[in-house]
Amino acid sequence: MFCAVADTGSLVKAGARLHLTPSAISHALKSLETELGCRLFERLGKQMALNQAGEQLLAQIQEPLAALDAAAEGIKRLGKWGQTRLRVGAAASVCQHILPRVIRELKKAHAQLELRVESGDTPEIVDAVRENRLDLGIGIEPENSTGLEVRPLFRDELMFVFSPSHPWANGRVPDRTDISVQPLIIYQRASVTSRLMEDYFRELDIVPSTMMEVGSVTAIKELVKLNLGVSVLAPWTVESELARGTLKMRPLGPRVLRRRWCLLSRAARRLSLAEETFHRLCRNYATAMRLDRRDVRSPAH
Repeated sequence: MFCAVADTGSLVKAGARLHLTPSAISHALKSLETELGCRLFERLGKQMALNQAGEQLLAQIQEPLAALDAAAEGIKRLGKWGQTRLRVGAAASVCQHILPRVIRELKKAHAQLELRVESGDTPEIVDAVRENRLDLGIGIEPENSTGLEVRPLFRDELMFVFSPSHPWANGRVPDRTDISVQPLIIYQRASVTSRLMEDYFRELDIVPSTMMEVGSVTAIKELVKLNLGVSVLAPWTVESELARGTLKMRPLGPRVLRRRWCLLSRAARRLSLAEETFHRLCRNYATAMRLDRRDVRSPAH
């Protein structure tokens, strides 16, 4: 009511705007002035003009009132099955190789969407989704999915990656001894991928002689290019290096080691329109790029 009178300079006009009687507005203004201990308007007949105290009050309340209006509009948009904010967490390799194209298409469909993307390992992403610090997460399917909705995206295969100057590049199939003596460069030991790989080798009774633990897939690839060891990665994470011939791959062995990637959200929560679009785009991209295809089965790669 104070703002309406300050804007119109009239109790009658303010009352018409707010659908209140001039008397009701006058009583409200008197109550406000009594609470503040000073007058806010100079009354010039039927006209109401702000005095110095009134001008100062108006200047200080305009910003928080505008914030309240913006908050109300945001809530109204959410009520229409929309979403103005989307918080996504994904592995660094997913952020680098998959999300750029997905985000480009997502922004076309939801131009006003405020998008925040964080990178992290699957355990971190799972915790963040459960604690509502992320709306969606892309990670390897967790062993414990309590409190989560798990939507499949794609599967991939883990394979040896090595330098073109490595002895394996000549096409010779390595045996258990060859594998055990290779310096192995692995991603963080606490990661899901490293645990899967260690379980795989344990079942084959293979114990690598030395291990180097590195916290970056990009750094791993550079170390492997220098022939400082071999690593275990998925083909889609080294796609450009395979195309240029700076890295080569071969299967781990006769048994395939696969990972299941999925979209994670809190259980029993309906996805918004933007989240549904994001899920569909991820699935479509994975299908188009055939991320689950065993397409590096030949030593020639």
